[in-house]
Amino acid sequence: MKYQSQQVAKAYFICAMGLFAIQVLGGLLAGWIYVSPNFLSEILPFNITRMIHTNALIVWLLLGFFGAAYFLVPEESEREIYSVKLAYLQLIILVVGTLGAVGSYLVGIHGGREFLEQPLWVKFGILVAALIFLFNISMTVLAGRKTAITNVLLMGLWLLSLLWIFAFINPDNLSLDKMYWWMVVHLWVEATWELVMAAILAFLLLKLTGVDREVVEKWLYVIVATALFSGILGTGHHFYWIGTPGYWQWVGSIFSTFEVVPFFLMMSFAFVMVWKGRKNHPNKAALLWSLGSSTVAFFGAGVWGFLHTLHGVNFYSHGTQITAAHGHLSFYGAYVALNLAMFTYAMPMLLNRAPYNQVLNMASFWLMTGGMAFMTIVLTFAGTIQTHMQRVVGDYYMDVQDSLSIFYLMRFGAGAAVVIGALLFIYANLVVRDREIIAPGLANTLWRNDL
Repeated sequence: MKYQSQQVAKAYFICAMGLFAIQVLGGLLAGWIYVSPNFLSEILPFNITRMIHTNALIVWLLLGFFGAAYFLVPEESEREIYSVKLAYLQLIILVVGTLGAVGSYLVGIHGGREFLEQPLWVKFGILVAALIFLFNISMTVLAGRKTAITNVLLMGLWLLSLLWIFAFINPDNLSLDKMYWWMVVHLWVEATWELVMAAILAFLLLKLTGVDREVVEKWLYVIVATALFSGILGTGHHFYWIGTPGYWQWVGSIFSTFEVVPFFLMMSFAFVMVWKGRKNHPNKAALLWSLGSSTVAFFGAGVWGFLHTLHGVNFYSHGTQITAAHGHLSFYGAYVALNLAMFTYAMPMLLNRAPYNQVLNMASFWLMTGGMAFMTIVLTFAGTIQTHMQRVVGDYYMDVQDSLSIFYLMRFGAGAAVVIGALLFIYANLVVRDREIIAPGLANTLWRNDL
């Protein structure tokens, strides 16, 4: 370890992996309810199961982002974190808020807005935690070396936190409600989170490939510019049918088609850096996750997003299983796989061990990625049939759902593969055999040749 305060990241990563397990298990349960709709209907209704699944996803991804920042910023800034105590206080607030939200959902207390169901006190807790983080990490960066990676990461995390303020706005008018709602949901996952993704990916490739920092920084700024250019006005593809003026059909269609560009650039960036790289880094699993993240993100967020972003198509496909296919693959590629890449790279150093259980780790990658790819294809077929039967022919919704039962069964099988892969990943990163434990400080000389 170069900086002792980087150990803060270990607590964030462990909490994130715990929530990751809960999230995928909740998703598997929700998938089975699609197959057997009355399963646990009186004990744990589907809407509560889905809330736990989606909220756990959001929180563990944020914990991963925060942990990644606490790990990489000291190295980039060449100084210790401003306050380790504040970092742990932030983690406690987030964990308590998460447990409080889940407890509230289980007794039927929630806000009712998709992804923003958290009770008001939990929303305030998240805001306080975000402000603590911004103060802590900004003070660290301002006092140390400034790099393109820290600049982009801070921009993404500042915008991410400030946009959370829109979560408190809940007007009675449904059109206004959805407009502010998308300013959180869309501008998180299709704008500010992309900046965080680009910064973390750049850091990983810098360490894993040994490419010159100047090359990485040039790519990084181009990716950021295209992400913001396309992502902000691309919000319009959610404004088609919520009562906003008609010009949003064209603004949203045109700019959201450009949203494929930053993801294509990130994929190209990853492979070019590996091609140009002169370092044979021993942590092959981290490199696999980094390349896999950028590739799957391109197909999930870019290609599958493009498939139904034009308003003439979206008029029929919006809210069908096509949306679910796009959402699952894009989140997995862009943010889940990226966090798992960071965990794979950092955890051996945080635990002071050489790269370990790499075969199991890489097996988990192929299990999760294969399962998610199959799930996406299944849901795409299901959504296409649903679109025609329900939106074109006009069949009754529940009749259409009954006709899709075979697809939901296949989706459940794919989800089981993802869960097995996720549990295998957690085991591979946290469990180590005795013979793989090395002497304190030896990890640096054995494999961490970052200079």
